Amino acid sequence: MKKMLWLSLGLVTLGAQAGEPAKLGWQTSAELGAITTSGNTKGTSVTGKIDAKQELQSWSNEYIASVFFKEDEKTDVNGNRFSEKSAERYFVSGKAGYKLDTDHAKLFVLGSHTEDDFGAYESYSLVSAGYGDRLYQQDNLTIDAEIGPGYYRGRTALDATENGAMLRTAANLEWKVSDYANFRQQISLDASSDNKRTQSETSISAKINGSMQMKAAFLLQHDSEVPLGKKKTDTQTSLTLVYSF
Repeated sequence: MKKMLWLSLGLVTLGAQAGEPAKLGWQTSAELGAITTSGNTKGTSVTGKIDAKQELQSWSNEYIASVFFKEDEKTDVNGNRFSEKSAERYFVSGKAGYKLDTDHAKLFVLGSHTEDDFGAYESYSLVSAGYGDRLYQQDNLTIDAEIGPGYYRGRTALDATENGAMLRTAANLEWKVSDYANFRQQISLDASSDNKRTQSETSISAKINGSMQMKAAFLLQHDSEVPLGKKKTDTQTSLTLVYSF
């Protein structure tokens, strides 16, 4: 784990190739997906996300809100049907980045909060500040990374409270496969003395028209330390419709 952190620190200090500055203004995307099953297994799951990016002359900001809900229909021993909630998760985050130059280097401040009724941590909040830069750029491929110290506070499923200092590292890869398809890989690591939380989202999106896309994504969250009876890794596979404006 120490080697990973030192590698991340070394990578973000590398110079990035110069690229065109981002266009000023807002870029917002909203995505929604729903699955309903019937037959031997009945249930409904809904996932949604709003991602708003704001580019100013000296600042680059991003605001994210997402929700995941799942409800299953079950039958008791008497043959009576009832609905049981099996997943409910809410996430919000905000990040402000102060641009140091036109080549993507910035100082950032990040805050996020997660509520997960069925997770190893029912509540998880963090604040972090640090440095981010573009490590690699080609016409169709970019890699960005950031690193910085922070503070987290979490409440486990057993109602135990954890808090303390942590080190956060993150990376984002975007690959324009073609004029109609894009691949994206995001990963982050929150490392503290009590827990190490890794989050990853792998997605590919296909353009339907100028503002609509179909997106397939695989999300993974791993906690190194969890309460008894909880699994360390949660995954989610989704297919959503994305509208950009």
